[in-house]
Amino acid sequence: MASKLAAECIFCKIIKGEIPSIKIAETASNFAFFDIGPLSEGHALVIPKYHAEKMHEIPDEYLADALPLAKKIAKALNLDNYNILQNNGKLAHQEVPHVHFHVIPKPNKEEGLVIGWLAKSANMDKLKELASNIKL
Repeated sequence: MASKLAAECIFCKIIKGEIPSIKIAETASNFAFFDIGPLSEGHALVIPKYHAEKMHEIPDEYLADALPLAKKIAKALNLDNYNILQNNGKLAHQEVPHVHFHVIPKPNKEEGLVIGWLAKSANMDKLKELASNIKL
């Protein structure tokens, strides 16, 4: 399967072996390795071999085994508590402009992903209107 890789992308360079990484697994469409700036021990990344910044820009075939691969990593690490995280865009906390999925072990309250968002009350009429406008 041919991959579209960007010349200056750090993740594309990792896929091509130009930058060293500690590889966990590789499929025809994805590459998994340990994060060198982990939030906790075992923090891993799954990256599609197709270069795109946002998930909606990736062809479906490159996403088909991304979550199954993340699942296998979580099982192999024998994780009981963990987060699967995927960000799209700088405002949404995406640091590397290449789609990637984090597998972040949560061994205790101090390590791993820390989330602190404030939930709002939903307007049911607006949600129904939004749902009626979505055509998949």
